[in-house]
Amino acid sequence: MTKILLISRSQSLINSLSERLHFENFATESTDDANVAAQRCRTEHYDAAIVEDQMQLYDTGLPTIVITRKPDIDSAVDALRHGAIDYLSSPVDMNRLLATLRSLSSDSEDSEPQRIASTNRSRTPRRTNCATQPIIGTSSAIEQVRNMIRRVAPSDARVLILGENGTGKELVARWLHLKSNRSAAPFIEVNCAAIPAELIESELFGHEKGSFTSAVKQRKGKFELADGGTLFMDEIGDMSLSAQAKVLRALQESKITRVGGDRDIAVDVRVVAATNKDIRREIEAGNFREDLYHRLSVIEIDVPPLRERRDDIALLVKHFIEEICNRHEIEPKSIDNDAIAELSRRGWSGNIRELHNVIERLIILSDERITRDAVERYCHA
Repeated sequence: MTKILLISRSQSLINSLSERLHFENFATESTDDANVAAQRCRTEHYDAAIVEDQMQLYDTGLPTIVITRKPDIDSAVDALRHGAIDYLSSPVDMNRLLATLRSLSSDSEDSEPQRIASTNRSRTPRRTNCATQPIIGTSSAIEQVRNMIRRVAPSDARVLILGENGTGKELVARWLHLKSNRSAAPFIEVNCAAIPAELIESELFGHEKGSFTSAVKQRKGKFELADGGTLFMDEIGDMSLSAQAKVLRALQESKITRVGGDRDIAVDVRVVAATNKDIRREIEAGNFREDLYHRLSVIEIDVPPLRERRDDIALLVKHFIEEICNRHEIEPKSIDNDAIAELSRRGWSGNIRELHNVIERLIILSDERITRDAVERYCHA
């Protein structure tokens, strides 16, 4: 197993990198002390190091990836001059980081360690089109979701993701794609609730020129765009019955017909669907086709609401503080333990999306640190 040494003063950065790398089957060790890191590099075996640039520790003797909050040409040149194989800005593009690490593994199997340092400086690692954040948390509820992803992703089985608004259903869908054999192909998303009923068929299946008034040219639909990859149909419970019938045919025959067309088009698509509705009640009410439900739900993944994984709130809060402060280009703010305790006891009807918005509000409106008083003042119960 590839072993990575993480060197950073940011515990949030170490936590997020460790979690994602462990998910990707890398082993990690970490330290916030440059002297300790240098000693470990001399006495222990690592395959690579990931270093926060303020640590100024490039000469580890290992293939080194540098992460910086404030990228600039001078620091990039300095890092590469000291042997860094990649230079990434924070928040970290995890797809690029993983591609670089995987290139190390594949290159080392070819017994060309010197080529790694010379070629990686001038090339951009292959990146997938699926920008994916880590799944944060250590609770049994979220670990069960991770285990389902690990088991299900390598297959082509269709998946129905269930959960309330804001729980992270799209993130689960993206991980299913990223861990699948289709990860190099497109991940195409369509929000079935956001598209008017009269346009949903054109959006999914495309249309021919002149098929309706505004069809001034031929247009491919989401099924064709996702050919070879994954089509994520979000809020599928809001789809009209007529569109459901055509989706059912597409799933049964692996063929679609553009609106206004008369030619079948073969498509190779893995469909992952999601809904916040009680789909069985929708079937009973006549709003959703039972045969389509059975086609979509080969595997069901229930994403838990935040109130059922309160132990993860502290990790989520610290991750969001780091991410939001980086985005606003400000120093990460500290948060009092009693402020985290206050956040942890709240109901979070909007789940993780609501928590993220509240943390951003607290960062903007708080002073040097986030206190319990600030939570009570700016976070509505």
